[in-house]
Amino acid sequence: MRERWFGATGRRVPQIALEGTVDLEGALVLDDASDVAAIHAAHERGTPVVVRCTTVEEVHAALSLGEVACAIVDDSALLELDLPQLTYG
Repeated sequence: MRERWFGATGRRVPQIALEGTVDLEGALVLDDASDVAAIHAAHERGTPVVVRCTTVEEVHAALSLGEVACAIVDDSALLELDLPQLTYG
């Protein structure tokens, strides 16, 4: 399981996690990754950024942004995504 830093908390979290399995206290939680300015600003402040995702495309878009700490999903099948394969083919 690949992990990412959870903002400036000093904690690492799975890059893709099921809803309810990661403590999101203090994080900026978004329903999509479209507000890149807000994501960047939160990251600059050290605030963890989490994006809720329901599709492969949404997970890929969210995690393509280095500032996003974690993609939160409801479908356990999305936990098995091979992001390098999706990115590089």
